[in-house]
Amino acid sequence: MAKVLGIPPGTGLDRSVYDPTCGSGSLLLKVDDEAPRGLTIYGQEMDNATWAISRMNMFLHGADTHDIRRGNTLANPKFTPKGGLKTFDFAVANPPFSAKSWTNGLGDPAHDEFGRFEMGAPPAKNGDYAFLLHILRSLKSTGKGAVILPHGVLFRGNAEANIRRNIVRQGYIKGVIGLPPNLFYGTGIPACVVVLDKENAAHRRGIFMVDASRGFIKDGNKNRLRSRDIHLCFEAGFARHAITSPL
Repeated sequence: MAKVLGIPPGTGLDRSVYDPTCGSGSLLLKVDDEAPRGLTIYGQEMDNATWAISRMNMFLHGADTHDIRRGNTLANPKFTPKGGLKTFDFAVANPPFSAKSWTNGLGDPAHDEFGRFEMGAPPAKNGDYAFLLHILRSLKSTGKGAVILPHGVLFRGNAEANIRRNIVRQGYIKGVIGLPPNLFYGTGIPACVVVLDKENAAHRRGIFMVDASRGFIKDGNKNRLRSRDIHLCFEAGFARHAITSPL
């Protein structure tokens, strides 16, 4: 996740990274490690206990330039200077898969005050695209992101198909990495990493696609990516060994 963002080695604290569902903060710390001078870290977490763990992790890992806030990102985003969403240089997220109650406290997505759902309102009982659209809105015009989502976001129809079509036509998706099933605790369904890149999006003419669904080892009752599997994903996408699908 951290490596596919392609953070330049000279990146410094004037650049920011954001995770709207940051959990214990591990993804943010991984991205911070990719920048030798560190990044300015922003995150939001809904669960009180997990939010406290995230803040503790920041201090334990020396990530002094962090701002981790507590609350429901979709219903009550905390980074809203001057009434609009704050935008960031990089974003990563592993949001809850297919959240059934993502509209709680939000009201009507079609009239969202932050304009997050202009490319379409996600289904009321499935919040995968709600998080993706929130992240897109939270990226700067040259921002880059990587989001773990269930594999179904690539082919489900109706409202989600319309949103997917609109995002692709805007050129915001740089690549998709298909992951093995049974990687994450709490679910055994296969997932994917959607790689976002707003820079030069208007001129993007293809999407790199990597099938990493078979690159894993068994680790107890879960599957686990090995270092070489992660390396191959990165090399395939950025060395252009992947299948490139035209827009």
